[in-house]
Amino acid sequence: MFTKGISGRRHARRGACTLAAAAAVLALQSGTATASGTGTGEVPASVAHTVPAPAPAPAFAVRITEGQVREAAPGGTLLYPSVTSCLTVTVRLADGGLVGAHASLFQVPGEYRSDRILGALRDRVGGRDVAAVEVRGAVGAWLPGYFTKAIESYGDGETVPFPAEPDPGGLAAAVADGLGQPRAKVTVTDVPDGDQTVD
Repeated sequence: MFTKGISGRRHARRGACTLAAAAAVLALQSGTATASGTGTGEVPASVAHTVPAPAPAPAFAVRITEGQVREAAPGGTLLYPSVTSCLTVTVRLADGGLVGAHASLFQVPGEYRSDRILGALRDRVGGRDVAAVEVRGAVGAWLPGYFTKAIESYGDGETVPFPAEPDPGGLAAAVADGLGQPRAKVTVTDVPDGDQTVD
């Protein structure tokens, strides 16, 4: 009997606490809770902790498919999907922003072909300060000349040149020239097929 009485008081106390907390949250949400109970909109310290802090915004990834040029603000990420025979060119701006191009060996309808994409990337960068330029992808599939004369530019009877071996130095020079940047700022890396994420 004695134990039952204690248990009943405990349940009653729990119920009262739950009701008090619910009332405090409702008052907080309606803007009527105050430390003195006068309805001025101030939040009592005892219930201020019941409101969760806002969750941080998720990182925003800018998707760049073949033949496109896009950019991400400082703190953002560039996603280049399905990089197989392509090259990606990422310009790291001094302010932390990223401007990228997904260069394709063969033009995707409605997008930039390989001999136009560096010009579009240069225009997008404009006069902003450049910290570095990163070229990544199928280095062995690209001739530096594809940035000045696309495969589609060769007419009937013309032989399209293909690389006999990788030429990272030539690609770096071609990208630097196309972007109007010092050669020393450009790095070239051969990477396996797949998605590329740059942040």
